[in-house]
Order: sequence, then C-alpha cells, then structure tokens
Amino acid sequence: MKLRSVVKFLAPLFATLALFASSAFADALRGTLVNEEPIRVSPGSDGAKLMDIGRGRELVILESSHDWVHVQAILTKDNQDEGIVDDDEDEAAKTVTGWVAAAGVVMTTTQDGDRIIFGEAADSENEASHRNGRRDAAQDAMRLYYRLYDLMPTSPLAAEALYRAADDRWQMERADIMSRPSARERETYMRGQMREDWMKLVIKKYPGTKWAALADFRLIENKLCGDWQGLAKCPDKEAELYENYAREHSQSPAAPEALYDAAWRRAALIDIYRTEPNQKKSAESKDQALKLAQRLVTLYPQQGDWALRAQRLIFYIQQGIPTYGSTD
Repeated sequence: MKLRSVVKFLAPLFATLALFASSAFADALRGTLVNEEPIRVSPGSDGAKLMDIGRGRELVILESSHDWVHVQAILTKDNQDEGIVDDDEDEAAKTVTGWVAAAGVVMTTTQDGDRIIFGEAADSENEASHRNGRRDAAQDAMRLYYRLYDLMPTSPLAAEALYRAADDRWQMERADIMSRPSARERETYMRGQMREDWMKLVIKKYPGTKWAALADFRLIENKLCGDWQGLAKCPDKEAELYENYAREHSQSPAAPEALYDAAWRRAALIDIYRTEPNQKKSAESKDQALKLAQRLVTLYPQQGDWALRAQRLIFYIQQGIPTYGSTD
C-alpha cells in the first residue's frame, strides 16, 4: 500500500484517538494547591525534588497513594501569568509530572473547596498589601481567584473570583504601564494597554451581574488620555464615556464614581474653554457639571464618599474656584 493511501486510511483512526485523549483529559479530576509545595519524582518526602509548585497552579490528578497525589502540574513561562482567554488554553504552558503532598491539594470534589480557595486568595491579597508581605503574593491571589472560576464555574463565588482575578492582573499591569514615560502622552495609543481578555470574560460568563458591570467600568481606563495638555478633546470624550456608563449601569456599585468622574471632567472644561477662549462652551460645561454632580448627590447619597465629594465640587463651581490647572 502506498504511503499516501496508508496515511489516508489511518487519519480517521488518529482523529478518533486524539478526540478520546482530549475527552479523557477534560474529564480528569483536577485541583490546585493552596500552599506552595515541592513536586517530587516519587511519593514520600525522601523523593527527589523536581521543583516547587506555587499556589493556584492547575493540577490534573492522575492517582493517589496514601498521603501523596500523583499529578500533572500545568505551569506557565516565567514571563507570563495565566494568560487565558476563555477555556484555559495557554500555548505557553508546560507540564511537570510528579508527586505532591495531598494535604495542600484542593480538588473539584473537595467539600467547600471553592470557599477554601477563595479564602486563600483573599489571604494572599492581604499579604500582598503589607510592605514586607510574602513575595509574589499578588500573583498567587490572582491565580487562586482564577483557578476557583476555572475549577468550579458554577460556584456562587465564581463570578466574584473571576472579577477579582481580572482586577488583580489589571492593577498590576496598570502600575507598570503608568510608571513609564509614555503614560504621560495625550493619546491613548501612545502608551501601553492593560489586557482586557479576563474583564471581557467576566462580562461574557456572568452577564447582568454587578461583577460584569464592574468589569465594564474598568475597561474605560484603556480609553483615557494621559496628559490632557490643556486641550478640551480628552476631558470631553472621557466625560461622555463616564456619563454613558452611569446611564447604562445605574445599579452598578461603580455608578456613583462614574458620575463623579464625569462631573469632575465637565468642571475642568469650564476653565479649559475659558482659555481657548470659548465662553459659550465654558458656560455649557458649568451647567453640565452642576447637573451631573447634583444627580450624584440625589441618587447615591449614602454610597461611599462620592456624594460628599460631589457636594464639594458643586461648591467650587458655584464659587468660581478653578478645579483644573493653575489658580494664579
């Protein structure tokens, strides 16, 4: 039989085997670590250590032996985090097979496993907030939150966990991007962008929830300018973005902040238009700023400090105190 004929004959068989292997992997028991543990070549503390496996890494459970679990640990490269768009498919991932102590493993079958993982993630977040906290605690929190969603997407905690994972990564990337000289450029395309895939995943998987609304609010940041350079284009565009958000997500926990952000930008435009000079638009901006601030005070009087800050903004506008630029 010719080689081409052999390949043609065996192709359906290979496809069937690949499908079976993929299905078997998908159905495998999975879990994660809530504490850093060494992975060893054999069960027992005397087994040779391959490496340390951090919190929140994905584990595929192969078998158990007394107090040890045989696993495939799925890792990412050092220069990447859990860069997963949807179904946890990361081409940069590699696997290490070995044995880990069972005590620190939380599986999809573990009772209250979602609460345990969430608790460890929250504790890691708290650790990261301390000046001398554990190294890489913020990354641990991010991975643990994501892993809870990944392992237990129907958990009552899954939507919040996915949002927290997305927000942790967003904040870490934002801190890096805003520390660069390009962050002061006026146009958004001149600086780096925070990756949006996890925020968009929250919106896709949990539409209509407050977590999806909060993800929508975060995404606005990628559309903001750096330094306005005293020009009206940026604050005008940004105010519109925040106004639209507050209108479309009036029940969101971020709605009061969005209204304040819009009102503050309209207030800034009062002074920016005066310098152009464009007195008509300056007066229109004053009217818009006052309406937005008063709307905030009326609709959200008890949500955080936003209503109080809006009241102060109203006072500044009414007294003619500049809210942007030099007061000389």
